[in-house]
Amino acid sequence: MKKGKKKSGFSEVMGRLKKNRLAMAGLIFLIFMILVSIFAPWIAPYGYETQDLYNMFALPSAEHLFGTDNLGRDIFSRIIYGGRASLTIGFASVIVAAIFGMTLGAIAGYYGGKVDMVIMRILDVFQAVPAILMSIAISATLGPGLFNAILAIGLSMIPGYSRMTRASFMSVQGMEYIEAARAIHCGDRRIMLRHVLPNAISPMIVQMTMGVGSCISVAAMLSFIGLGVQPPSAEWGAMLSAGRNYIRDYWHIVLFPGLAIMLTVLSLNMLGDGLRDALDPRLKN
Repeated sequence: MKKGKKKSGFSEVMGRLKKNRLAMAGLIFLIFMILVSIFAPWIAPYGYETQDLYNMFALPSAEHLFGTDNLGRDIFSRIIYGGRASLTIGFASVIVAAIFGMTLGAIAGYYGGKVDMVIMRILDVFQAVPAILMSIAISATLGPGLFNAILAIGLSMIPGYSRMTRASFMSVQGMEYIEAARAIHCGDRRIMLRHVLPNAISPMIVQMTMGVGSCISVAAMLSFIGLGVQPPSAEWGAMLSAGRNYIRDYWHIVLFPGLAIMLTVLSLNMLGDGLRDALDPRLKN
């Protein structure tokens, strides 16, 4: 009898992930939001800048599903377009943090000794400042805008990614396959990329998934205080900021942008929890 084809690691992870209904619900919602944001010009009934000064503060109706804001702009359309900025900041900030953070953490965890001490002490200085305060300081220095918000949030998250990568690298340093690679004179770069990183990447995948949600929340906070995406561009945090003065009388102006942030972050957290369980080596057969 022929043996069944051995499943790849990715197939095994996806198989376990599919069994987690909450994680799959989060993944489906996230994909939905990404697709809606990409195809915003074809989905949104109005442009994000289109104003109807005769129809300001309109409540949700068939004409305007989520109502209109203080300038008569369709809130539903602005949320669809706002997803572009919010999701871009979320994913791009995590990429910036992961690239620099994982590089520093990998070097510190692999070489150890004085190299580890110098890198970690420098990161300790940065981590002494809360990440949100660091984001505000960097954004205030660079100025408001989409790119600067990505840079500010990404740089403020580097210490967390560095420490997790360092811990992951140190946990596999003494494994037999690492010693075998050194015995056949593999270079440090090859050992780090081909042998250590694939076996230490699982915690980072989970951290990056949940980190996107955190970055979206921080981006909304920066926009709320005027340091993020600037008007008239649509962004969920900026929409909350613009509607805060009218919250007592016109609840819909802040409700729907807030729900968009909450549901997107919730979906990312559920997906991150599911990935953590799916990537747990103890669950492998």
